[in-house]
Amino acid sequence: MLWPMLAIALGFLGLAVLAVLAVRVAVEVRRLAGQVELAGRRITDASVDLERAASDLARAGGAARP
Repeated sequence: MLWPMLAIALGFLGLAVLAVLAVRVAVEVRRLAGQVELAGRRITDASVDLERAASDLARAGGAARP
């Protein structure tokens, strides 16, 4: 009777450890998603700035032509 009870206790303990690890993974995934969203916004802002600078440069280059 001792071995089946020990096996059940170890199984429950294993499931509890897996549940804790799953929660930690979910929290880290959520944090990573926030960082990816922030990086995406920064990339979008940088591309807008680059397009603006390129159009200004194109206008300046067109004005310099004879």
